[in-house]
Amino acid sequence: MERRRFIKNTSLMLATVAGWQADLLAVPKNFRQEKRVGIIGLDTSHSIAFTKALNGESPNPNLLGYRITAAYPYGSKTIESSAKRIPGYTEEVKGLGVKIVESIEALLGEVDYVMLETNDGTVHLEQAMQVIKAGKPLFIDKPVAASFADVKTIYAAARDAGVPLFSASSLRYMGTVQEAIGGKIGKILGADTYSPATLEPTHPDLFWYGIHGVEMLIALMGPDCVEVSRVHSEGTDVIVGRWSDGRLGSFRGTRTGKHTYGGTAYGEEGDLTLGPYNGYDALITEIVQFFESGKSPVDEKETLAIYAFMDAADQSKQQQGAVVKL
Repeated sequence: MERRRFIKNTSLMLATVAGWQADLLAVPKNFRQEKRVGIIGLDTSHSIAFTKALNGESPNPNLLGYRITAAYPYGSKTIESSAKRIPGYTEEVKGLGVKIVESIEALLGEVDYVMLETNDGTVHLEQAMQVIKAGKPLFIDKPVAASFADVKTIYAAARDAGVPLFSASSLRYMGTVQEAIGGKIGKILGADTYSPATLEPTHPDLFWYGIHGVEMLIALMGPDCVEVSRVHSEGTDVIVGRWSDGRLGSFRGTRTGKHTYGGTAYGEEGDLTLGPYNGYDALITEIVQFFESGKSPVDEKETLAIYAFMDAADQSKQQQGAVVKL
């Protein structure tokens, strides 16, 4: 009797273990191991938004188990509007289960992937180089850097080291922008975009915030802009670009009135109003897919074209609106 009971209990135990193993195998591979992401820079609301998306109680399945596990808070120490956010944002991410570290070197020892979120582009070259040397896949939030020269240096270093690098504004992934790119109105014949373009003295004019609308324009029109001219006033900038095939596109950057994002794409089969802006969800999904694949969804040539456009616009302003070739 005891022997039969022992055999029966043992069989039940083995069946239970087998059931657990089957359940484990049924869990998608992407969810079996936490994928550790580190943030550099807690001086921007983007850091909070991304951490909430990845570390929430019920994250979107599209985020594949990636989590923010560690953060280095700095971030700008000199731009007051950014630096003052750091203490509050630090406490907020700690409440979401994020470990705060004292250096980028310490961060790199804790994570597998990095999001460089520092609002201050003047320190991006120094910070990005540490990540690239460590060989960690890197997402850099706008701007890639605070000069076109630094942007090119960062991309060249990543390319030479074979380190995956991706940068984008969330405006690129606005639904209507993606619809236009996807062919909803046929071939795009031209586009006008607009966004806020507030200024920060430490950065070239459009690098600080106007980049959002410029990125929409380049995403729609492609990277082959050959010349730009800029009209500047205290409250508004208008930049017109000519593309290599003769198409024209424009960006309107505003510093007065309500901050809005949008524009119009003109296609062979009709026009499409761009907007409204619908948040960070699409961008964070693209970042996760980038980490997963090791391939940037935006070609390096296109990203460099965004910064070349903005750099040329600054030169045009300095030359009282003269046409500047890229």
